[in-house]
Amino acid sequence: MYARIATFEGAGSDDVDKIIDGVKGQVDEQWASPPEGLEQVKEMMMLVDRENHRGLGITFYETEADLQRGDETLNRMSPQGGGGGERTGVAFYEIPIHKTR
Repeated sequence: MYARIATFEGAGSDDVDKIIDGVKGQVDEQWASPPEGLEQVKEMMMLVDRENHRGLGITFYETEADLQRGDETLNRMSPQGGGGGERTGVAFYEIPIHKTR
């Protein structure tokens, strides 16, 4: 498995809930019928550090080719949710171990 981790910074504490609601709405709407390039996303997570005005958007893919295609699509999309914050970086990781209970 592979993960794309996008880092976001700068959203004010008043904006965080708006951003979460906007992203949640977008994900809920697109999960059943994802945009071209995101069909192979296996999981998605959003992590928020309200105190330090930071967040992570993590998408998981089965293959490296799926990761590359997803990255290209996500790079063309503007961060959603309205108000404050900007994408400050993107990193890629291989996931050699993945366990859930």
